Amino acid sequence: MPHPDYILNMEKVSKPSEADFRLEIREEMHGFLRQLEANKAPLIIELLPIYQVINKKLGIDFAGPSDKPSHVIEDVNGAVYTDYFTVLHDSFVWAIKKAGVPDLDVVVGAVGWPTDGLPGANTSSAEHFYKHLLPYVTSNKGTPMRPGKPIDTYIHALTDENMNADYFPFARHWGIYRTNGEPKYRIDLSGQGRDIFPTKANGIMRMPERWCVYTNHVKGFNKSAVVEQFKIACRKADCTSLAPGGSCSGLSFQNNVSYAFNMYFQTKFQDEGACSFGGYAVVVAEDPSTDGCVFPVEVVKGQQDNYRPTKSGQDRLFAPIFAFLLSVLWVLLNC
Repeated sequence: MPHPDYILNMEKVSKPSEADFRLEIREEMHGFLRQLEANKAPLIIELLPIYQVINKKLGIDFAGPSDKPSHVIEDVNGAVYTDYFTVLHDSFVWAIKKAGVPDLDVVVGAVGWPTDGLPGANTSSAEHFYKHLLPYVTSNKGTPMRPGKPIDTYIHALTDENMNADYFPFARHWGIYRTNGEPKYRIDLSGQGRDIFPTKANGIMRMPERWCVYTNHVKGFNKSAVVEQFKIACRKADCTSLAPGGSCSGLSFQNNVSYAFNMYFQTKFQDEGACSFGGYAVVVAEDPSTDGCVFPVEVVKGQQDNYRPTKSGQDRLFAPIFAFLLSVLWVLLNC
């Protein structure tokens, strides 16, 4: 599914009518759109407005429909936009109009809101986003460019995906459900805007209530060695909740390291051999979770492949490693 940043000139867009396909792919996109039109197929797009509004410094309240919009964007023909979901949608509509296929259907194949790994990405903001977005897309009000037309929309995603692309920490936290089958927040999937939780997923079996945590009861304590073990854990497990703005970004030194150790321990399905870290770790039965930061317990081992670092090049690892290095710096400053 095409993401706006990849195929549209969004960095130059202040209103939808300015949108067009990037020059370097414009000819190919026009040919692709003509094929879709000939086969009566829609253009399926991906809209993740939280990322866009943060990049443009518009504030996350402008990402989706709201009772009290924080911004107003005026466009040609009297069009008025009060949220960025609609801005992005109509930016695609303008681009396909300029491509000569103005009546091509557009389907939102993925819209989502992360709950971690980014400032403003949490369960409260996700609940607010969907509470206003879903009634809007099911109302058939349409958009300024497509008034009165339904906006076919698919939510991304039911669960978090710790093997999602690791460009950005929040990319692994789109899920409506936690790993234990509990919904993270209220969301009315019927689009009626009711304050209800979706049905709990039954039959989820978890490993025992055990965690791997940092201990400083080591003879000859070496701070540099602890930091190195921390980095090893985060290279081999998902530490994206420690990223700046994440739910676990404000932990103490001990809890910061403990979180990394535990994520690796759970990734290895609580193999006690995975809770050593040079003698700086120990298995405990007392939950080390803090307010706002959950130290997870893994589900029972089946056929899942818990974590596999990206193999497509060092450049893809830059963003999460940068976030983790910031966390390491924080650790060093708080020793």
